[in-house]
Amino acid sequence: MNKKLFAEFLGTFWLVLGGCGSAVLAAGYPELGIGFTGVALAFGLTVLTMAYSIGHISGCHLNPAVTLGLFVAGKFDKQEVLQYILVQVIGGLAGGLTLFAIASGNPEFVLNSGFAINGVGTLSPNGYSLISGVLCEIVLTMMFLFIILGSTSESAPKGFAPISIGLGLTLIHLISIPVTNTSVNPARSTAVALIARGEALNQLWIFWLAPIIGAVIAGIVYKTIFNEK
Repeated sequence: MNKKLFAEFLGTFWLVLGGCGSAVLAAGYPELGIGFTGVALAFGLTVLTMAYSIGHISGCHLNPAVTLGLFVAGKFDKQEVLQYILVQVIGGLAGGLTLFAIASGNPEFVLNSGFAINGVGTLSPNGYSLISGVLCEIVLTMMFLFIILGSTSESAPKGFAPISIGLGLTLIHLISIPVTNTSVNPARSTAVALIARGEALNQLWIFWLAPIIGAVIAGIVYKTIFNEK
């Protein structure tokens, strides 16, 4: 169990450092910036690389919503749920603090100008409303769980799940970065909101509630329709 928990800690650390780090350090770099397409790819690559690295150890959830969705679908032991969620949040925060330490080395870095935080309204990259943001996070997390559940099914082609899941997360970011800056992961949102504080912290509840709702819906629907043990 300790190996599983450390794997989840390390994986979520990498997701926040790699995904959010690409947004904070590289997305807006003058002329050579990777843009939000590059950020979307970076998030997908963090999951793809960790899925191959630790998937055989912990399942590579890296996300409280994923853990809960797998539990609802009957794919994860309820006795491990809270432990997984706790180490995911801690690992994400460690990644966020590491990113903050690196970014602070730039004299032009200003925390309040954006730290890959998630938000709606004034915090939405394109000013999307609360309703739009919540709907986006619910639907995209739901689809993410369908991708995970289908790709890891016993009847699915072996060895390709990390690619499908990583590319799925990339697509999700390509869709929703302009809306909420893309969460679909409460641990990722918590990691940067606790550092940025202010309105980002006030809106953090959205990025726990909406992804969890989406994941639970996916778990129920998948278990009901496909009836896999």
